[in-house]
Amino acid sequence: MHSQALHLHVLGSGSKGNCALVEGPEGLIMIDNGFSRREVLSRMHDLGLDEHDVRALLLTHEHTDHVSGISVWCRAFDVKLYASVGTPEMRKYLAELPFCEFIPGTSFTVAGVTVGTFGTSHDVTNPVGFRFSWNDDAIGYATDTGVLSDRALAALTDVRILALESNHDVPMLRTGPYPRYLQDRIISERGHLSNDQAARAVEQIVSERTEQVVAMHISQENNRPSLAVRALAEALGAQLDNELGSSATLHRDGDACDLHIRAAETDGTAKGPEAGGFGPLPSLCVAC
Repeated sequence: MHSQALHLHVLGSGSKGNCALVEGPEGLIMIDNGFSRREVLSRMHDLGLDEHDVRALLLTHEHTDHVSGISVWCRAFDVKLYASVGTPEMRKYLAELPFCEFIPGTSFTVAGVTVGTFGTSHDVTNPVGFRFSWNDDAIGYATDTGVLSDRALAALTDVRILALESNHDVPMLRTGPYPRYLQDRIISERGHLSNDQAARAVEQIVSERTEQVVAMHISQENNRPSLAVRALAEALGAQLDNELGSSATLHRDGDACDLHIRAAETDGTAKGPEAGGFGPLPSLCVAC
């Protein structure tokens, strides 16, 4: 386990399943689990992570692509479970598990990390995002929201690692195969953030402290990772790292760290600078 800073591992982000891990001083904190146990273990092991280091599991909301793997995981591993008030009751198999329920906007400590919660805007019960803090380090995490409230923006401001939804490109959505009612749901205030919305948000919340921005929950039908990266890069004045637009970098003068932008791919893989260089990875580890 690393000890000098918080680390974010994105095992998958999209409609096929969602799961991420925050690595802190006392173990791993899992965010959502929408994959089979075998798939989560495979992706963790590819990163050199040990499933027995998972100390807690936090839910953003109750949609199937975020919770379908939780019951099986809990039968195999003993972890603390956290969800917003009312969320476990939305699915029978969640209601049967011993969740600690919290009110969005409150904070608690788990595995040595302070977890700040804030409400998001989605068509579910009490959806939330998180700010993870330890010493002077912080990670912001927000997906599945149609808008970002002032409280959400404040919680995501000035983090070192920002994982932010960049779900769809509006022209692709409006000209794509989805029926109009589904398009309207996605684009609504209780749907998902577009590339443009994410770009406007990062202009407000990214600071010189921010070293990594990860575009999350990218639609396979209505977006492309390169479109999300390009939108974020343009908003922040970063330069694309390659012609594909798979990542971008804002080079900073002086002692400030450069800012890297990349996308969590729709199939759970990611492309970006890593210890082994560039290329497809089984999952994304974001850590400086």
